[in-house]
Amino acid sequence: MKPKPVMPALGIYIHIPFCRSKCDYCDFYSLACGDKNVMDRYQRALLAHVEELAPRAENHVVDSVYIGGGTPSYYGADRIKALLKLIRKKYRLSRDCEITMEANPDSIDRKAFAHLRRAGVNRFSLGVQSASDRELKEVGRPHSFQQVREAVEAARKAKVSNLSLDLIYGLPGQDMHSWRDTVEQALALSPEHLSCYGLKVEEGTPLWRRRETEDLPDGDTQADMYLWAVDRLAQAGYRQYEISNFAKPGMESRHNLKYWMTEEYIGFGPAAHSDFGGWRYSFVRSIDRYVDGVLSGGSIVAESEQIPHRGRSAEYLMLRLRTSRGVEEAEYRREFQMNFDPLAVRLKEYWKQGWAEQVEGRWRLTPKGFLVSNQLIGELMDIQEAATLEGTLEYTQKLERRRTDLRKE
Repeated sequence: MKPKPVMPALGIYIHIPFCRSKCDYCDFYSLACGDKNVMDRYQRALLAHVEELAPRAENHVVDSVYIGGGTPSYYGADRIKALLKLIRKKYRLSRDCEITMEANPDSIDRKAFAHLRRAGVNRFSLGVQSASDRELKEVGRPHSFQQVREAVEAARKAKVSNLSLDLIYGLPGQDMHSWRDTVEQALALSPEHLSCYGLKVEEGTPLWRRRETEDLPDGDTQADMYLWAVDRLAQAGYRQYEISNFAKPGMESRHNLKYWMTEEYIGFGPAAHSDFGGWRYSFVRSIDRYVDGVLSGGSIVAESEQIPHRGRSAEYLMLRLRTSRGVEEAEYRREFQMNFDPLAVRLKEYWKQGWAEQVEGRWRLTPKGFLVSNQLIGELMDIQEAATLEGTLEYTQKLERRRTDLRKE
C-alpha cells in the first residue's frame, strides 16, 4: 500500500483595514472608519473572495491563518467568527492550525476573547507599543497601559494560552530608562511572544510631517535600546528567532515564519500580498476598488510576478538572514545549483566584524549584524548577482566553444 503523498502547507492572511483611529506612525493600508454598512459590505466581499479561491488550494493543508490590520478586534467578533467558519468549511485545515488575530487593548474584552477562542482563534497579538501613557498619546495610540493590563487579564481569564505583545522602541521622547520600563512591564505580563520594532518615520504619515519638531531618539540610541532588549529578553527565557521577534520555546509565530522561510501563503483584502503557485501578487490599496472588483467581477490585482525557482535565491538570502536559522552552504547549492564560495568569503569578513557567526554549519547574523542587516544583506545580494552573471557568461562561452568544435567536426 502506497503512503499518501504529503500535501504542501499553506498560510492564509486576512486583512481587516478598519481602525478606531489611525496612529501617527502607521503607513499600513487602513482607515479610521466605524460605519457598519461599510464593514458589512466589506465582509460580503471577503467571504466571496475566500470562497472563490478555495478550489485553488484544494491540494494544500492550511496550517496557519493570520487576521491582521488595521484593527481586527474593532471589526467585531461576529464577523471574524463568520470568516473562520467559512475557511474551515472550504479549506483543509491541519489539526494544529495556528489561528492568530491582532487586537488593540481598547477594543477587546473577556467576552470577545472567549467568543473568538471558541471560534478557533488560538493566538492573539496585542498592540501595546509602550508602557508610558505619554508616549502612547504622543503617537496617537487609542489606549492606556492600564487598558493593556486589563486586556491581558481578560485574555487569561478567557483561557487564552498564546499571547504576543508588540512593542516599539525609538518613540518620540523615549529614552533608555522609559524603554527599559516598557520591556520590564511587558515581561511582568508573562506573554508567550514579544515583537520589538524600531520606529520608522514613514513618509506621508502625521509623524513624518512633524518629524523636525519631535524629540526622536537618534540611530545610536535606538541601537542601544535594541541590543539591551535582546540581552534582557534572553535572560527572561525568550529566544530571538528573527530580527524583531522573541518567543518562549516552541511559541514562535508559525505564520510569520512562512514569510521568512519563503513558504506559500494567500492574502485576502486590499493591499494584501500572496506568494502562491509560483506567483507573487498584491491587491489594490482601496476598499472600494477591492469590494467592487470582487462583487462585480472586476480586476483587483495591483501587481503580479512569476518567479522562477532559481530567482528565489535572492529571497533566500534576504529573508533567511532575518532569522536565527540563517543560511547554509549545502542547502544553498542543492536548492539553487549556485556557487556559495563568494558569499562565504564576505560572510567571513562579517564574522571578523562581529556581525555574523557560524553555528552548526549555518551562517547567521548576530544582534549587532541585525542592526545593519539591510546593508549586509544588500552587499551579499550584489555579490550573488555578480556571481550569477559571471556564471551565465562562462556558460555562454563554453556553449560557443562547443558549437565551434562541432562545426570543425
